[in-house]
Amino acid sequence: MSRPQRSAEPADPLDPAPPTGSTAPADPPGGRRAVAVWTIAVAVYFVAVLLRTSLGVAGLDAADRFAVGASALSAFPILQLLVYAAMQIPVGVMVDRLGSRRVLILGLSLLITGQLGFAFAPTYGSALAARAVLGCGDAMTFLAVLRLGNRWFPAHRAPMMAQLTGLAGMTGNLTSTLVLSRVLEHSGWVTAFAGSALGGLLVLVPLLLFLRDQPPGRAPEPRPAAGRGAVRRQIGAAWREPGTRLGMWTHFTTQCPAMVFLMLWGLPFLVESQGYARVTAGELLTLVVATSLLLGLPFGWLLSRRPGARLPVVLTVTAAVVAVWTTAIWWPADRTPGWLVILLCVVLGGCVPASTVGFDFARLANPPQRHGTASGIVNIGGFTASMLALLAVGLLLDATGDDYRIALSVVLGFVLLGVTRILRLHGRAVRRERERHPSPTRHPAPATRERTGVRAG
Repeated sequence: MSRPQRSAEPADPLDPAPPTGSTAPADPPGGRRAVAVWTIAVAVYFVAVLLRTSLGVAGLDAADRFAVGASALSAFPILQLLVYAAMQIPVGVMVDRLGSRRVLILGLSLLITGQLGFAFAPTYGSALAARAVLGCGDAMTFLAVLRLGNRWFPAHRAPMMAQLTGLAGMTGNLTSTLVLSRVLEHSGWVTAFAGSALGGLLVLVPLLLFLRDQPPGRAPEPRPAAGRGAVRRQIGAAWREPGTRLGMWTHFTTQCPAMVFLMLWGLPFLVESQGYARVTAGELLTLVVATSLLLGLPFGWLLSRRPGARLPVVLTVTAAVVAVWTTAIWWPADRTPGWLVILLCVVLGGCVPASTVGFDFARLANPPQRHGTASGIVNIGGFTASMLALLAVGLLLDATGDDYRIALSVVLGFVLLGVTRILRLHGRAVRRERERHPSPTRHPAPATRERTGVRAG
């Protein structure tokens, strides 16, 4: 006996109602043009991460250039992350209402402006202002690329596209570590930072000429409701979904340790506390990024086919980070063994691929016209945790006379807080997700859907 096809899920009273008589649009087909468009967008994200992490290889140079200590030095990434985190919900709303193309153009323009300003900044204050502008532009990239991927590729490929986007970002981080550090050492501050900014202009040209928000002939998705109070209701509706909050705490927990290590404190820890040469320390930071690149595709493949693996992946990566981080920084000898430092860099490489799981939780908890807003809420989690942890580490280093053991231990507190929230929200989020997507196979392959339809008929 054939199984009747399930009816469409009940409408959420907080979601904008579709036009009468409309049907849900079919998945976009993907294809070469989709890959070409997505590649342009992801190149913007590559530039954003390259410029965002450029200070990670120049922390000691910045301290000398502007004559500042650890607390003042930590203000650079903290301000950048503060702006980034504060912009996430506004940017999510902008992406939902204006589309990815406009947001990416504005974001890349701000990135170039901020990096050029930082290259030529004569004082500490002007350099801070430049990093704030850069943080604002950086905030506009990732969410816009995620939404563009959802518009050009089938839904069952969403976890893989998120991982590939993250890989592009990690490639930007790798370029910063390998290339920018050497340019900084051999050619100086202005050449390194101004040259990386001008590289963004190469991406701006195809962005203006070729990027489009959706495939040709495909009707735009319904825009969120307009009118007074509509934005507040849109944000509130996304926040009330347990899956959105679960995604935020997943991002909070998994991204924080790697960001603290890569953005600022990894290089000083390895050089000043562990006695490594700067070149060797840079290679160890590269190992973190390389591990992220290697893990991204397997994570995406697994999560596209087994959505039930999301929580085990997050908890496994988190447990490994806590265990190795604690052992490495509290090793009883003066220096941590080299094999343990390498292991620390390897497990930190799992943080970024695991953090993208948060966006999948939020995507399935919200309708398409709220995806940007929900993703913005998720993205706030990791960058807020990173910002607070960076500040706390800097303050503790100043207070303890550069005791990295005590200072870096504060990161564990953020991770443990996040784990408790993940465990509390996961059950409710999964039940709600099953209500919205009751099909036993959440991401069936297109051929499977077609065969099912034939049998039902």
